[in-house]
Amino acid sequence: MYAILDIETTGGKYNEEGITEIAIYKFDGHSVIDQFISLINPERPIQPFVANLTGINNQMLRNAPKFYEVAKRIVEITTDCVIVAHNASFDYRILKTEFSRLGFEFERQSLCTVELSKKLIPDQESYSLGKLVRGLGIPLSDRHRANGDALATVKLFKLLLSKDLEKTIITDTVRTETKRQVDDKLLKLIEQAPNATGVYYMHREDGTIIYIGKSKNIKKRLNQHFTNDNRKSKRIQEEVVTVTHEITGSELLALLKESEEIKRNKPRYNRALRKTKFDQALYHFTDDNGYINLTVGKVDSKKNSITTFSNRQQAKSYMHRWTEEYHLCQKLMGLDNGKSNCFNYTIKKCLGACINNESPEEYNIRAQKLIFNSSFQSQDMVIVDRGRDIDEQSIILVENGRFKGIGYFNLNHQIQNIDILRTIITPMTHNRDAQHIIQSYVRQHKKLKIIKLPKND
Repeated sequence: MYAILDIETTGGKYNEEGITEIAIYKFDGHSVIDQFISLINPERPIQPFVANLTGINNQMLRNAPKFYEVAKRIVEITTDCVIVAHNASFDYRILKTEFSRLGFEFERQSLCTVELSKKLIPDQESYSLGKLVRGLGIPLSDRHRANGDALATVKLFKLLLSKDLEKTIITDTVRTETKRQVDDKLLKLIEQAPNATGVYYMHREDGTIIYIGKSKNIKKRLNQHFTNDNRKSKRIQEEVVTVTHEITGSELLALLKESEEIKRNKPRYNRALRKTKFDQALYHFTDDNGYINLTVGKVDSKKNSITTFSNRQQAKSYMHRWTEEYHLCQKLMGLDNGKSNCFNYTIKKCLGACINNESPEEYNIRAQKLIFNSSFQSQDMVIVDRGRDIDEQSIILVENGRFKGIGYFNLNHQIQNIDILRTIITPMTHNRDAQHIIQSYVRQHKKLKIIKLPKND
């Protein structure tokens, strides 16, 4: 199955571009079976030369959905598909970047019709999409618009499939992470690893841990380590002798355990992961009119933050989402630019509040609900996630807003009693990194089971 797509962007600095339009056609090798086409509000200005090229301007995108609003649909239509695009490295990089800003790891195989065309249709004057399809007699309308270019790529790909008589070039051109040959030592380490979620430890010959990582599929992740050819990967490949692992079942437990183990063992090749993975925080204050204001800023250890984010783009995406979920004012969320209206409300008298004769007390109830749900402050709770086996579940214990540890249980009555919980968990250290990991994971996994525990008198 293939997801044939085209993306238009704002232009700008590398990895700072935003998507302005996307078109995806799900193709089964014979016909299109699903499609998704949409303008996207990139939340940043379009470069003038790009606007002239595509005809897409900032005004057109003002009311378009933001990327986080269509992200689920993109994941659904591309699941179990190979990404196909003309110059696929660009479109795939843009998609991975946008999902990364939301804290989501988007991974797909990819296939480039430029590379395929050069192999299957050699000696063409040009392999740019416009000139190539025109030379092949393939109609192309709306050039430099996502839908027009994506449709042309669908027709081009059908032609390329028909020309691949041996059905070998398509397979060879698919980008996988296992293209490099792996030596016998590393191959054995991969074979011994489980296809399970957990934490893995790479050891030198003397047993010293040189790298700690986590993955939803340890075997697949080791495969990536041992086939990468960057400098750090090559050094790891040379030094590693054994790999041990601990299956956690839950990705959240794996993230927490990875963070703590790296701090404790300080592996040589984990230097980047020893640093905090967030630099933005959500703060609140009450203005002169009595309304709660929420604002995003740099992490400041001297201030009490509500929650933290990996980067500013991720923070802004959640802020926009929360204005709708909690019916909050864009201006009081620091999102209003003076031109847009708030969600289902009208800004009156420039008070910066969503007022339909609504008092600060009424408005603040919703703001306080967001603060409470996002901060875990002073709360006692158990977060329940999947376990290592089918009849087991994992738990993360939080008491008085502080992370206490992780554990597993089989019987539901075990998580109703705080004394039993303290017995079955493995104590772990509460710190800003652990708090960020938990809050981020809960934000991204809405269906996660959270049990609020009664306060002890």
